[in-house]
Amino acid sequence: MGALGRAEFILLQRNRTSLFMALLMPLGMVGVIRSSAPDNDLSGTGLNPGSLALSGGIGAVLLFVVYSNLVAAYVARREELVLKRLRTGEPADLEILAGTALPVAVLAFAQSALLVAAGTLLLDLTAPERPVLLLAGLVGGVLVAVLLATATSAFTRTVESAQVTALPLLLLSFVGSGMVIPVDLMPDRVANVFAVLPFSPVMDLVRTGWLGGGDGGETVRSLLLVVAWTAVGVVATRRWFRWEPRR
Repeated sequence: MGALGRAEFILLQRNRTSLFMALLMPLGMVGVIRSSAPDNDLSGTGLNPGSLALSGGIGAVLLFVVYSNLVAAYVARREELVLKRLRTGEPADLEILAGTALPVAVLAFAQSALLVAAGTLLLDLTAPERPVLLLAGLVGGVLVAVLLATATSAFTRTVESAQVTALPLLLLSFVGSGMVIPVDLMPDRVANVFAVLPFSPVMDLVRTGWLGGGDGGETVRSLLLVVAWTAVGVVATRRWFRWEPRR
């Protein structure tokens, strides 16, 4: 896994599009969220524009750094027969998939830590009140993003089409999982549907872990939803992930 991770990190550095998505896109999304969230629109949510922007930035990291990049990476390695060759060697299937995801996962944790530090030191937000819960949200978010990327890659024929196949989940999660608009501000029926999206419980855990609030029942529900989506991702990967090019 270490060798695969190092190789993927080198390839990530050489791919300008992927590097832009990984390093600059989340920061750009923080600015977009911050500029589109006036103070008076957040009353009753327990959030202010700064906390909404930075916690939403963590969601953007999971979507753009992990999910979007990995869809393209898995498709590229499959079409170049890299995955097929690796399976004939010593690495197990799990090691191959995890090694490919290792660089972006590490980068996601580093960027999330940077956003938390920036919010605490520069924007006068509180330090994480429940850091274990925040970490659980990040770990669960990375797992869900990786597994959804493997599943999405199964329906993606080329690297060029990866941006198209990843776009529906990107847009739906960015709007519906509370990254831009708090779910509390949505109509109840819409909020109930959006609450079960893959990244909605992740964002709930991240915000509760960082900013506090929430009751025990809501936290348990979010944890169970993350576990459920992880299980769905495992089943989808085992059933549909392709190790060889589609013919």
